[in-house]
Amino acid sequence: MQAHTERPWHAVTWLIWAIAATTAIQLASSPVYVVLVIAIAWLVVAQHSIDGPLSRAFPILVGAALIFAAMRVVLTAATTHGSSEVWFTTPSVGMPEILGGFDVGGAVSGPVVLQAAQESLVVVGIVAVFAAFNAVVSHYELVQTVPRAFYELGLTVVIALAVVPTTIEAVHDVREADRARTGGRVVRKGRLIRQLVPVLERGLERAVTLSESLDSRGFAHGGSTARQRGAGWLGLGALVALGGAFVALVGREQPAALLLAGAGGVALVVAVVLSSRATHRIRYRPRHVSTADWWCIAGVLLTPVLLVTLVISGDDATFVWTPSPVQWPQIEIVAALAFLPLLAPMTRTPSTAPVPAPEMSVA
Repeated sequence: MQAHTERPWHAVTWLIWAIAATTAIQLASSPVYVVLVIAIAWLVVAQHSIDGPLSRAFPILVGAALIFAAMRVVLTAATTHGSSEVWFTTPSVGMPEILGGFDVGGAVSGPVVLQAAQESLVVVGIVAVFAAFNAVVSHYELVQTVPRAFYELGLTVVIALAVVPTTIEAVHDVREADRARTGGRVVRKGRLIRQLVPVLERGLERAVTLSESLDSRGFAHGGSTARQRGAGWLGLGALVALGGAFVALVGREQPAALLLAGAGGVALVVAVVLSSRATHRIRYRPRHVSTADWWCIAGVLLTPVLLVTLVISGDDATFVWTPSPVQWPQIEIVAALAFLPLLAPMTRTPSTAPVPAPEMSVA
């Protein structure tokens, strides 16, 4: 008898959790709070991830984000020069005018480096949140939950999310096959070619198989109906109205901005409804959002609500860290406690249920 692992939370719950965690990072971008959110994401992955390429992709994605963050800090320090608190000076090279005419190198200022590091850490935090979301969510449920109007887009996004995990799985399988051929011995000569070519070959084969599967099912081959054309025009009008609302806000025309934003929002909702009704797609045994999921959603939404409340009340002195003058980031207990609702998914753990083997009959 086999066993499979049941995910305790719906895909919508995980999506709301990821949005709430990202919003919290945007509201409180101080390094201490960003590191707190990254730690929460790490705990969520440790408890809810199912062993496989999706869970193994989380540390790799976070590590890649840290590498790019370090590169950004180095490039910013080499091209942006401040006049205060110079840490050290490096040889400088002037770029030609056609490339901007700026200097690479020279005085490296402490506030510039720390500001770049803080901004890069925010990006790392957002990557960690969505890497955790990718590791714990059911992609099948995610596609089923997408409104019918965005089914093609949702399927494309889910396939894109699976690129890194499938590549990691391919690398793991090719490495194991290479070790099996050499009897467990590490043969470094020609190892890159022996492992890179099969990974590329498997990726191309998987892409061709996927395209053939989508084509055989008539993916995006249906002609547009009158409802879909009407939804398209409404969507275009909604975008124009929302763009006009932004322009009105820039021009400080508050009534016109509210009117255009309301009209654009209504037109967008009507367009989604019309397009969904025009798309005939059957969902096979969809999983519905349970009462426990709604309670979890309400719990994780407490974090951005509490942070917005602290911002409105003026208790957000530690939310934003400024490295000029250089100082350690501060933390407030009340603000730190506002992040605890993000741990709401930890109240349930994945359960393993037995799957009966199919019965065999002998004629």
